Amino acid sequence: MRRLGTGIGWRPEIADAVERMPGIDWVETVAENVCPGHLPESLLRLRRRGVTVVPHGVSLGLGGAERPDGARLADLAERAAALEAPLVTEHIAFVRAGGPLTASPMLEAGHLLPVPRTRDALDVLCENIRIAQDALPVPLAVENIAALISWPDEEMTEGQFLYELVDRTGVGLLIDVANLHTNHVNRGEDPARALDELPVEAIAYVHVAGGYERDGVWHDSHAHPVPPPVLDILADLASRATPPGVLLERDENFPEPAELERELTEIRRTVRTAEQSPAASWTHPAGLCPTSGSATTATAAPPEDAAASPAARGSGDGDTTAERGRLALAQAALLSALVAGTPVPEGFDRVRLGVQARALAGKRAGVVAKVAPELPEILGEEFRPAFLAYAHHRPMTGGYRRDALDFAEHLLRAGRPADTGTGRRLRAWWLERSGPTPPSRRPTARLARATRRVLLRH
Repeated sequence: MRRLGTGIGWRPEIADAVERMPGIDWVETVAENVCPGHLPESLLRLRRRGVTVVPHGVSLGLGGAERPDGARLADLAERAAALEAPLVTEHIAFVRAGGPLTASPMLEAGHLLPVPRTRDALDVLCENIRIAQDALPVPLAVENIAALISWPDEEMTEGQFLYELVDRTGVGLLIDVANLHTNHVNRGEDPARALDELPVEAIAYVHVAGGYERDGVWHDSHAHPVPPPVLDILADLASRATPPGVLLERDENFPEPAELERELTEIRRTVRTAEQSPAASWTHPAGLCPTSGSATTATAAPPEDAAASPAARGSGDGDTTAERGRLALAQAALLSALVAGTPVPEGFDRVRLGVQARALAGKRAGVVAKVAPELPEILGEEFRPAFLAYAHHRPMTGGYRRDALDFAEHLLRAGRPADTGTGRRLRAWWLERSGPTPPSRRPTARLARATRRVLLRH
């Protein structure tokens, strides 16, 4: 893997500060937030200085039952080329479910959700990753995610799942140590065991981020300082094998630049100290996947079924139609419970599913407030409770901008807000944005927009 060094997540809110920070070797940008033909000037200046830029995708849904969307893959490939990136990264997650495989409407999660660690899910994921690898101009690495919920009847630990994924596809790993901590608190999974089992030689780079705990649940917020337990996991990983790159993620609640620089300094110190430990040169012997014990257990045996032939364990090289069908039904049932209020599937923790559903609705409200900042300005304190009530039984149908319009239309049709002045402002906002953008010059489109205006007034 290419040596990257120490980096930070590039976000528009801190773009100027990132450019001035000393010792920044590389940055990562959310792929969907940049346009290849209109790259932000800050990123272009960083590129001219020789700073590596890596696009980080969030919407492919490689862990979903559907094959990866060709248009999304083409967009990610275009961004990799425009940024001259040495690799691109995505997540081991599903973000939508339903559609043709289940003969039901496609549901969007608006968030990264965990895939079940089963043979079906692994076969589908392997095939999806191969499809993505073939479509991308540079290597792909995939990230372990944080989760509030666990799937029932899982067949592998996270480390075993990742080990076999790498073994079968050659994909790189983006290991998020904050997510390992999240899964430790929320699902009782031991970070050290996960590190014992995964192939550290496949690590492309490492994410470090902050979060907070509330009522026994850890929320991976990317909006708080990096806590000591996350740095401890980073140290454990770095003591086993030096990561090619380490990156600090921060998405909200940005502190002063000096505070970000302090966190970067602490990350560098943690890695440097861990590298000096005796175990720093340890890697898995070829073909072995230890399942427990110390990182120095070089003779540990692979999981019982990992040693079986590809045909015996399901290589994912053949027809995955049946696996995709079973996975599609399971994921659609879970996502429907989370975003549409349908019954909780058997085997899931109802309390945790409720926490996850509220977290999804809260994130959805936050993103809508960002893409349509006029809505919280118009509605004031009424915005968030009204949106959460709306979202409880109304899944997204077409992205966050569409969600904002649908929410406004829902309020107007219900005769809200009660205040006449606020209602007029909301109606004017909706009318201005519900037509083609920019306004079409075609007579039929202009007539349709005028008709909508008249109908809504009545």
